[in-house]
Amino acid sequence: MGKVYAVGVGPGSPRYVTEIVKNILQNCDVVIGYKYTLKTIEGLIDGKEIHEITMNDQEKSYQKILPELGKRSLVIPFTGDVNFSESEVVDRLIEIFGEVEIVPGISSIQVAASKAKVPLDKSKIITMHVTTPIEDKKLELQKALIDGFSVILVPRPWPKQPDKHFMPSEIAIYLREHNFDTTKIKVHVFEAITTENETSFIGTVNGLEGKEFSDLSVMVFNQASLDSYMNYRWQWEI
Repeated sequence: MGKVYAVGVGPGSPRYVTEIVKNILQNCDVVIGYKYTLKTIEGLIDGKEIHEITMNDQEKSYQKILPELGKRSLVIPFTGDVNFSESEVVDRLIEIFGEVEIVPGISSIQVAASKAKVPLDKSKIITMHVTTPIEDKKLELQKALIDGFSVILVPRPWPKQPDKHFMPSEIAIYLREHNFDTTKIKVHVFEAITTENETSFIGTVNGLEGKEFSDLSVMVFNQASLDSYMNYRWQWEI
């Protein structure tokens, strides 16, 4: 079988596709991906055999290409980074194709943290964008905020099942109902980050109640404070 790659293509803007991923895409034979993801890389895959998939038909597409691939190379692109919020898909690709080379990309959580000026190394990163139950993740969010951490969070869009839908408005209500003073927690919500359609909300968590956001959203709960190296002068001033 030819080489199979799972690659991250960044949050949405072609400018955020890394050079190594560009090279893989330009030299591959077949590409299978979601519409939004393919749009990001359309300038790199002209002339390739392209299969656009949805969540409902992706398994059928993977199984169809398996016996047809031969020695050709296949790329499955992921929005953002392959290693974040995509583990269930990557695990399935490994089950189907065996050896899969994973190439990381720039995640929306990295860009959102930078825009909000919140350091990743002092934050908790949580994704609700999974099909498995998220009750433990909700508790993780509560604990992180109580412990004073900033949180970079990917919410869960599931509009057809309201009990599973957990977007910024639902998150704000959830926190209020669990005794958080949402009028004092600073938050950013970025939509379609890095693209020409990017929008942002900057305010406090209570302001999210009743607001609708797209499935291309990432949240930053900002509890960071400046802590420069000048606070640690004792390490070199002897």
